[in-house]
Amino acid sequence: MGKLQKFVLAALGTSLLLSCAVPEQTPEKKTVPGASWSQFDDVTQAGFSADGLTALEAEVAAGNTHSMLVIKGGQVAYSYGDVAQTEGTYLASVRKSILTMMMGEHVESGAINIDATLAEIGIDDIQGLSETEKSATLRDLISARSGIYHPASNFSGVTSAGPQRGDHAPGTYYWYNNWDFNAAGGIFEKLTGTDIYDAFDTQLAGPLALEDYDPDFHKANGKTGDLTQSEFPAYHFYLSARDVARLGLLMLHEGQWGDEQIISSDWVREGVAISTPNAEMNPEGYRESGFAYGYMWWVFDPKHFPAAFHGGYAARGHFGQYIVVLPARDLVIVHKTLPINYETPEEYDAVNVNWGEFRTLIDLTLEAMNG
Repeated sequence: MGKLQKFVLAALGTSLLLSCAVPEQTPEKKTVPGASWSQFDDVTQAGFSADGLTALEAEVAAGNTHSMLVIKGGQVAYSYGDVAQTEGTYLASVRKSILTMMMGEHVESGAINIDATLAEIGIDDIQGLSETEKSATLRDLISARSGIYHPASNFSGVTSAGPQRGDHAPGTYYWYNNWDFNAAGGIFEKLTGTDIYDAFDTQLAGPLALEDYDPDFHKANGKTGDLTQSEFPAYHFYLSARDVARLGLLMLHEGQWGDEQIISSDWVREGVAISTPNAEMNPEGYRESGFAYGYMWWVFDPKHFPAAFHGGYAARGHFGQYIVVLPARDLVIVHKTLPINYETPEEYDAVNVNWGEFRTLIDLTLEAMNG
């Protein structure tokens, strides 16, 4: 074989090797807001039909919605109401899902062990906890499976019709009781040595550049409850819809914000995995909505929701405060109402947006994408 032939064959071999090499993968760029949210100039760029969003707007305006945002691809596709308002817009039980987000950093560092028992952590309360109750773990608390039916400092799931103390062993029975979630907040502060609002400011408000968060207001007003009932107060948040949407987008991106991993992706996935399937939710009326439960996040049980909801989850609060994350559609939907002090069901209904009503808004949003 001549030199020229050898050279040609060698060149061809090199060319074939190069063509067969696996190309270097570049991580997908995920859009996040800067100092303020960017909005699509044309909703069709976000995959929505204008007519579909008009139908959504009509339904939103007919109800008790105060503000609502639909985030697609990290940008605002739909906005309604005063999305900057914080005054009077507490998030109710959405606070619990926020606490799960905050726990991630400390679980990863080892400061928080969710399998430590209350006895090991040194937790007791006003009425005293039994040895069996103290065998509950932090994981049991954040899964609402503690078996501890101690009164909470604020309105809770303990009623004469529900389980009584000692009825169920820790980890064996789902029951939504504010004592679990309030105690989880107290445990967070004890194990981290940090006030919950200082931690929120450092871990989430700062890195996400929240536009409207007021740490001083929260330190002065956030913790509430009757401490003669329980030593663990509720820890409320007053956040604008546009700031809540940043929290939802962080969850959608599995804890990543720009180039920074703010929450471990493993922790995000664990927190929104199903700990209690829909069939085990209690009381049985909870099963009608189709939800399962994770770590203080409500999870869309795929047996009861269409494909757009699969892998999705929600934070839910009294009066109709919601963060809905739908990874299958790259969507975050935030909804807020204006809570009031009420004495009658009629007064409550006048400001509430229940899950069925909000589900209609979600379905209209999805229809606008398919239209």
